Amino acid sequence: MNLRKNSYMERIASKQNKKVKELKKLATAKGRKKSDQYLIESWHLVQEAINNLPKKDVISIFVTDDQYLEHGSDLKDLNVISISDEIASEIASTSTTQGIFALCKINNQSLLDVKLDGAWLLLDDIQDPGNIGTMVRTADAAGFAGVIFGDGTASQYNSKVQRSMQGSQFHIKLVKAPLSSAVEKLKLQKTPIYGTELNPDAVNYKEITPLSDFALIMGNEGNGMNKSLLKETTNNLYIPIKGKAESLNVAIAAAVIMFQIIK
Repeated sequence: MNLRKNSYMERIASKQNKKVKELKKLATAKGRKKSDQYLIESWHLVQEAINNLPKKDVISIFVTDDQYLEHGSDLKDLNVISISDEIASEIASTSTTQGIFALCKINNQSLLDVKLDGAWLLLDDIQDPGNIGTMVRTADAAGFAGVIFGDGTASQYNSKVQRSMQGSQFHIKLVKAPLSSAVEKLKLQKTPIYGTELNPDAVNYKEITPLSDFALIMGNEGNGMNKSLLKETTNNLYIPIKGKAESLNVAIAAAVIMFQIIK
């Protein structure tokens, strides 16, 4: 079915269409920065964006005929553009696509825009999208106020990171900032800052009295935390390993600690 026959909806069927070319550029950090926009896909993420973002930040919905028939009633008052299955495959970041996308405005928050009240997770040079997504989702589930993406950490607008966050990016605050600046702000307001490093002075995470306001820093998958940040922490925490495994995945370690130390 061609929905254009039944509505005034714009339809795109050519790969040479200017909008298709612009959407494909959003797969790169350079393209996102230039346009100040990013693309998400799948009905779950599109629905989360519609329900949680300001209406002005959901610029357009791109949808195949089948997906419009299924979800059209939830897309009222939005700028909906019909696309062919071929175009959906062209702009998708996955090998199999559901055929529904939302073009959204990038709305970066800075440290000046947010109060660092409550529990905050700080990501220090975390590069794996799956790890980032798992930690953001866990922070959301544990009741954290937000997550700060430090230098070297993959962008929250990267398509793989967006998918792995599974909608939690719309539930809590996400801030891009140098962790040194975040730590400075946290220390000024006397917020405890916990690092994650196994050293002679490290404290068993179970010995920490649960708190409502604190920051937890998780370091790079291979190299751990930045040494300059380690010097600024209130305590450095470790998880005792009883078996023969040498270490835990950073996202698993973060989950264990987050649920233990939040009040």
